[in-house]
Parts: sequence; structure tokens; C-alpha cells
Amino acid sequence: MFSYRHGFHAGNFADVLKHHVQVEIISYLQKKEAPFDYIDTHAGAGLYRLQSDMAQKNQEYLNGIGKLFGDDALPALAPYLQLVAALNPEGGLRHYPGSPMVAAQLLRPQDKAWLFELHPSEVENLRRNLSGRHQCRVREEDGFVGLAALLPTRSRRALVLIDPPYEQKQDYQRVVSALALIHRKMATATVALWYPVVERARIDAMTRQIAASGIRRVELFELGICADSPGRGMTASGMIVVNPPWTLRAQMDSLLPQLAERLSGDGEAHFRCETLVGE
Repeated sequence: MFSYRHGFHAGNFADVLKHHVQVEIISYLQKKEAPFDYIDTHAGAGLYRLQSDMAQKNQEYLNGIGKLFGDDALPALAPYLQLVAALNPEGGLRHYPGSPMVAAQLLRPQDKAWLFELHPSEVENLRRNLSGRHQCRVREEDGFVGLAALLPTRSRRALVLIDPPYEQKQDYQRVVSALALIHRKMATATVALWYPVVERARIDAMTRQIAASGIRRVELFELGICADSPGRGMTASGMIVVNPPWTLRAQMDSLLPQLAERLSGDGEAHFRCETLVGE
């Protein structure tokens, strides 16, 4: 149950997509002075050392943030890249933020973060990495379960990030159930659901369920580094966004082809940018 550690994957191409989308949504929510709540169902450690044994084992960050850091060729990525740079004040690329640290760097005094994590070591690291950030509440609890008690949020505005490791097959169903729960309890919340493409059939089944759920305004953004192929591990990952900012689709239409070309592992640009469910 506690085998997954994101430190092995920090800063890879999937994190680039996930955290760029996260930054864009938070920035959009902050266009209004009213507070909002950030809820992270699978928070992880919050901050990762790219020189650690974990990160160095497969060096996945080299085909993700490593290809983009310090480069201004894709202006749309600037806010995300600036956030990463702020965590590396001495220059170079030594640290990479998980989604809780991405949020913590952006939250205003009126905003709150609710961070769920079950792995005992990761909870300890998360609390240490976010020490002194009083807006951030860390809970050693199953985020799928804890989510229900928070909704609807007091602020009536929320971003919910759902990104389980999908090591357990039931996670594919649990994320669909979580979307249904959020829609039932707080239909106006923005939800960002991350998924890995290891078996395309599982993703196709999941997206069919979401499309048939009755939830409206759903966009899908996917970034790949090679064509789908059994036995090759994660070839792509995606973000399914419910109630996205109205600006997000146009930006991703422009960015994803360029980003896919930059991070491609086979010379082809692998991406999807589509409306899963309309208004």
C-alpha cells in the first residue's frame, strides 16, 4: 500500500504538464479577491531533491523540467518555470516542487490548502517542507475519504487536485467516484484529475465513464513522449479538468504541440487537447 514514492519521478514530463495546469488554474482563481480552497488528495512530500538517490535512479527529470529549466522558448510556461526557479535561488536545478509546494508558493493570505497523504514518511517530509506555512493543513488520511468532509468549502470556491499513483487498479474507479462526489456536493469546484497512460484501454474506459456521468464542462489535455506501446511503462499522461478557466483551452491548444515536440522521445509530437464534455 505504501510502495509508491514520487521522489523517483519528480520533475518528469508528467509533472511538467500537471504543475503547469495547476499554476494556470490557481492564477485564474486569484483574479478575484475572494478566497479559495486548494485540496490535494495525494500530496506526497511537497519538495524533492533532484540529487537524491531516488531522483537519480532513473533521472526522469532530465526528460521533463531538465529540458525546460532556464529556457524562455515557451513563454506560456514562464509562471511555472519562475516558480521552480524560486526554489533554486543559488542557480542550477537542485530542487523540484510537488503539487503542495506549487500551491503553497502561490497562495495568498486569504487562501487555504488541505493536503492529504497516507505514506508515513511522506507525511513527515510534507510537514517539514511546509513548516511555517499556516495556510496549509496536512492530514495523514486517505484523500478520497477526507475529501467528502471538506465539501462544500466555506469559501465556496475550490480547486481539487486528484492524482493517485494508480498502483492499485481500483484507483481508476475511485477517481471517477471522486468526480461524482465533488459534482454532487460542490458542482462549481474546479477539479484537475491527473492520469498516467500505461494501458490505453484503462484510460479510454475511465474517460467514457466521465463523459457519461452527467458532469459538464470537462476538458482533456494529454502529453506523451512516445507512441502507446505495451510494456514501455508510462508513455503519456494527462489532465482532465472540470470547470476549467475559460482561458485554459486556447492556451493549451497553442502550448501542447510545442511542448510535445520539445519533450518527444521518438521525434513525433504526441498530445491531445479536446473537449470531453461540453456545456
